[in-house]
Amino acid sequence: MIIYHGSNVAVEKPKILKSERMLDFGCGFYTTSNRKKAVRWAERVADRRDLKDQIISIYEFDLYEAEQNLAIIRFDEPTEIWLDFVCSNRSGREYSNPYDIVIGPVANDMVYTVVQFYENGVYNKDDAIKRLKVEALYDQILFHTEKALTFCHFINFEMLGDVK
Repeated sequence: MIIYHGSNVAVEKPKILKSERMLDFGCGFYTTSNRKKAVRWAERVADRRDLKDQIISIYEFDLYEAEQNLAIIRFDEPTEIWLDFVCSNRSGREYSNPYDIVIGPVANDMVYTVVQFYENGVYNKDDAIKRLKVEALYDQILFHTEKALTFCHFINFEMLGDVK
């Protein structure tokens, strides 16, 4: 399958990086199978860093082969387990993640509002999940270990928009 990573630089050799921001699935290398979502990520990175360069890196990922060799958790839709997993990671509690790869929906800003309301007790778990299931959610694929990155093969990159 083809996957993408949006940034302000081409990433030919992905690395597992610790982030200062609390992310959905913890630290690692984030990708998506949705090109439009990768473009939006590239735009956000460039905006956040006040840069013009917007680049998506393109990779081949053999999910079948990875499933045979790695520990993978996959969330096909928002569920209680997904909600707890995202809340744990986004709140800064280090989720003891035994997985090499995590695949599941992106908790975008709209979704994160629901997550915050859930964490603050405004919504119960059932209400939160019902609201999340009506959102248009995109997938993200987190490579959490160096071993996992051996299944992510760089193909090319694309410069987007108005670049330097």
